[in-house]
Amino acid sequence: MHGQVAQLAFITVIAVLEQAYFSMEVIWARRKYKISPPNTSGHPVFERVFRAQLNCSEYFPIFLSVLWVAGIFFHQGIAAICGLCYLYARYEYFHGYTASAQRRLRPLYISSTLIWILIGLSLLGLTEFFLTTNLSISIKESLFWWIS
Repeated sequence: MHGQVAQLAFITVIAVLEQAYFSMEVIWARRKYKISPPNTSGHPVFERVFRAQLNCSEYFPIFLSVLWVAGIFFHQGIAAICGLCYLYARYEYFHGYTASAQRRLRPLYISSTLIWILIGLSLLGLTEFFLTTNLSISIKESLFWWIS
């Protein structure tokens, strides 16, 4: 079983470390700009760091859910590659947003697209699973009969 989910587990650990890094950036910005909790406003750079971290945290459960569903039901390797690209886009988003609100847009669009790709792969994988399990119909075999 480990081999069937090792890539997904690896991406998950990287994602958790990335979230921890973003949280640490907020702590460092609080210290630098002297903004004590629970305050969330003050220096504009702190506000952008805080908002970038919050936004990444909001998307985190969505990302993890579709990463695992796509990896288990569609293809682990493809889901892991999408996941790695997503994490890189989120890293770029975070640092872009920290520098300027406008610099967050391109990485935001890329990461959003990757989430939608993972959602699509999840749905395809689940559809294939349910059709094969319940109706003995294989979409993969029907679509790719000419390959074998």
